Amino acid sequence: MFNDREFLDRFAAAADAGFKTVEYLFPYDYPPDLLASMLERTGLTQALFNFDAGDFSGGDRGFAALIGREQEFERSLATGLRYAQAIRPRYLHLMAGIADSHDIAARERYKSSVKHAALVLAQHDIGVTIEPINTRDMPGYFLNNIDFAANLIAELGLPNVKLQFDIYHCQIIHGDLTMRLRKYIDLIGHIQIASVPSRNEPLNGEINYPFIFDELGRLGYQGAVGCEYRPRDGTLNGLGWFEPYRV
Repeated sequence: MFNDREFLDRFAAAADAGFKTVEYLFPYDYPPDLLASMLERTGLTQALFNFDAGDFSGGDRGFAALIGREQEFERSLATGLRYAQAIRPRYLHLMAGIADSHDIAARERYKSSVKHAALVLAQHDIGVTIEPINTRDMPGYFLNNIDFAANLIAELGLPNVKLQFDIYHCQIIHGDLTMRLRKYIDLIGHIQIASVPSRNEPLNGEINYPFIFDELGRLGYQGAVGCEYRPRDGTLNGLGWFEPYRV
């Protein structure tokens, strides 16, 4: 969204388009105080951003499940916390990394990482989300099953660990969206949307988004819905779908 503008110009563009809260992948190219001032200037809040996930262009996708990269994980936790203290997001998303999802050691490492991050952020009233991502878009990603993620959250029993429920990814991984939303609604802290299979505006494709949005209302969902899609013809030209949902 708004990728036709410089990063710092996107805050005002989002506010002018009627959004109340924003998210982005990484804030680390900019000083945290500058980003906090952009939020204050535009009247926006920060829903979420990611912990540092390593060399993204080189193939890194986080460290939480990776044996041998514990020091990088700790550095990403410290940096994420420093930014979060200035920006005050509701959540930080903890990426798992590229690892065998069936490997017992990787599973134990991941569980330990999620717990550790959550306990640290809980001291600052900030939550942690974990997001299952389909392996078509991100081959080899460790956390690629929503049921596994939900079971882990329930097992940990930490109130600030939540499911980042990306409807695009869930449809590709599992389908059966409505029943999973109903089953896991109490565990969900953040939702993201895009059409399937094109990952464009939530207008066409195989997902009935008006029904999904109505279902979220029926379920009493109070969190943010992130528009994690690729606009077909510029962000503003593709926002017609958003009109009925403005607040």
